[in-house]
Amino acid sequence: MKTDFKFSNLCGTVYTKGNLCFTPDGNSLLSPVGNRVTLFDLVNNKSFTFPFENKKNISRIALSPNASLLLSIDEEGRVLLVNFQRRVVLHEFNFKSSVVDVQFSPDGKYFGVAVGKTIKVWKSPGFNREFAPFIFHHQYTGHYDDVTSITWSSDSRFFLSTSKDMTTKIHPILLNNEFNTVTLSGHRDYVVNAFFSGNQESIYTISKDGVLLIWVFIASNEDKHERWRITSRHYFNQSGAKVICSAYHIKSNLLVVGFSSGIFGIWEMPEFNNIHTLSISQKKINSVSINETGEWLAFGSSKLGQLLVWEWQSESYVLKQQGHFYDMNTLSYSNDGQYIATGGDDGKVKVWNTMSGFCFVTFSEHSSGVMMVEFAKSGQVLFSASLDGTVRAFDLIRYRNFRTFTSPTPIQFFSLAVDPSGEIVCAGSMDTFEVFVWSVQTGKLLDIITGHEGPISGLAFSPSGLLLVSSSWDGTVRIWDIFGRGKHVEVLRHNSDVLTVAFRPDGKQLVSSTLDGQITFWDVESGTQVASIEGRKDISGGRKENDRRTAENSSSGKSFNSLCYSADGSCVIAGGNSKYVCLYDVEGQLLIKKYQISHNLSFDGIREFLNSKYMTEAGPLNLIDLTGDASDLEDRLDVSLPGTQKGDLSVRRVMPEIRTKSIKFSPTGRSWAAASTEGLLIYSLDETLVFDPFDLEMDITPASILETLRSADFLKALVMAFRLNESHLIHKVYEAIPPEDIELVIKDLPEKYIDRLLKFISNHMEESPHIEFHLLWVSKMLTTHGKYLKQHSNEFNSSFRLMQKAINRMQEDISKL
Repeated sequence: MKTDFKFSNLCGTVYTKGNLCFTPDGNSLLSPVGNRVTLFDLVNNKSFTFPFENKKNISRIALSPNASLLLSIDEEGRVLLVNFQRRVVLHEFNFKSSVVDVQFSPDGKYFGVAVGKTIKVWKSPGFNREFAPFIFHHQYTGHYDDVTSITWSSDSRFFLSTSKDMTTKIHPILLNNEFNTVTLSGHRDYVVNAFFSGNQESIYTISKDGVLLIWVFIASNEDKHERWRITSRHYFNQSGAKVICSAYHIKSNLLVVGFSSGIFGIWEMPEFNNIHTLSISQKKINSVSINETGEWLAFGSSKLGQLLVWEWQSESYVLKQQGHFYDMNTLSYSNDGQYIATGGDDGKVKVWNTMSGFCFVTFSEHSSGVMMVEFAKSGQVLFSASLDGTVRAFDLIRYRNFRTFTSPTPIQFFSLAVDPSGEIVCAGSMDTFEVFVWSVQTGKLLDIITGHEGPISGLAFSPSGLLLVSSSWDGTVRIWDIFGRGKHVEVLRHNSDVLTVAFRPDGKQLVSSTLDGQITFWDVESGTQVASIEGRKDISGGRKENDRRTAENSSSGKSFNSLCYSADGSCVIAGGNSKYVCLYDVEGQLLIKKYQISHNLSFDGIREFLNSKYMTEAGPLNLIDLTGDASDLEDRLDVSLPGTQKGDLSVRRVMPEIRTKSIKFSPTGRSWAAASTEGLLIYSLDETLVFDPFDLEMDITPASILETLRSADFLKALVMAFRLNESHLIHKVYEAIPPEDIELVIKDLPEKYIDRLLKFISNHMEESPHIEFHLLWVSKMLTTHGKYLKQHSNEFNSSFRLMQKAINRMQEDISKL
């Protein structure tokens, strides 16, 4: 089995904190998720998470105007310079203090960074390897309190800086005697943002208390003074709500403002006409951004982890995503590996598309944390077990909860299993130590199985569906013959509490994990132990901030709470309350690979060693609650319950702990997913390294392509034309292929060229007269590669739409004749 799994995507978290940023073409949105950056392609409906990681959670990102360079800056001011197109880190740098704002100038030559009370301007790096890519230009001072934002003029000659000292300053980028820094003061609360108008003759400044001042440059004849004056003063009139963020679109004169109440408003400037006021969240809006055309507005709310893209003219959502509010507890892959279902402490069940990375349905019927979710092997049904005492079945075609299974007395469900036929569902309880068995068809309780003396931590049906296995904290695994007359029970005893259990895909072997870090393999028929792995040392790692002992001596987090066999049964993947995920070979009981799921130092349990300089008399520096020092009243208010560790992470316990709650292999065997503190991490085999013998050709030139075409090697000529990507050559080769050879060419066409051929035919169909020839290509393509196209339907969605459009247009033209 291949083991070179690489991080491929992060779902389940769409926005954590920081600013949102549209790409220059306006079709994609960049959002900081923890210490990574995710790109949401809003046109093709896909999301992608960059492979690089910052040391801590990202607080600001900025993209250069030509979309070549990306700056991502973490909470402590460490910055990564990334080649945006190649997704490679070029350089690392440290500003040594937290950065409030970073902006590239419109001409891309400079970028400004707001650090404390100063603005530092640097020259933009080039692409060639430099000794020091960041060349310092100038440091601008003059503010008496922290700077809050930077905005450039459209000609890149000036920039505005706003500050908590209630002033706005205009700075020239090239220092000369003609123009000195100008200070604009007139607000009574600190200034959140300031913007130049399109002609640069007006400036709009917005303060936190909801006041907008319009400044105009006036030349006075009497005393020959030129100065900026306030010409009008406007109020947003949001009772009690503060302005948190704003954005201005120069071309359409639109001003968008986000408030602490979760309301946003759109105003047309300079008349200050209110176009829209809308409530989109229960918590404050932390970031707002407008795309290039001014049609789409992006909003991020960090309290709820929400990301919204709103098209204001049609008043519709382009994108509306939210992760689990609290921890993600469990995950399950659908039969074809295309969907992943997750359940969380917020009582929600979400279903994610692995191709696009988006959640397309959320079920919120549960009233307490969801502990287990499971797809039925056949049919579009999803089951979930929750601490609210219900097991629910969801229909994934109509998106509704069609069955609710309950027990005679209220209990909490901790584990779940569905038999392969999808007719029987079982759930294990946490408090009465029983297993309940229901019929899915009727919803009736068929049986209550007793025998365990501790909470039931895991349940699994054998692939044949005849045996049910359960694991418990009483130190036993029991194999039940629940459909047999004799109700035969086999008890497998362990030395410690059993945390989870799983069947091998052929049903002949079991694996269980115990609290002392052991992984034990059992033969199902004989009920004997076949092998065991001592996993304590493999998973241990990371010292928590308040640990009194070193990482290797601490007993916490040294066991596996989730296990899963690979599709071929040769490997087992295991995860627990640690930053590591381990992959073991079953036959040799060897550790094949160890994956570190995060390097984010904002999480507890990532560091191997604690630094004594961060220890104070009051405890670890990172865990001291500094909310009382915040400057704003709403940030100082502590709304959490005393002593809570779960839920409101922002106040009580500053650092969430890194852990893997659930881990599963995809049925296809090409990827695995982990439900972790960061979100839903997906690791997959590197798809890009497809061996293609055509790639080895050194001499692909127009002449060699035509030569290949003359020698009637049509397939090779077509692929060479695609490799060279010259449209007139592709056109020539395509039309030179005889109709009787089309089927042979398509049969041997490498899969990586299918999408390009489909798109080429769809575009070419619209201006070409050869109707039958095109339809022959399309029908042969669909009959030959139908199965592959169906399995990867998500990837080919846009091509299918293009083709449908072209064929419909052709049909309309013919019907008119």
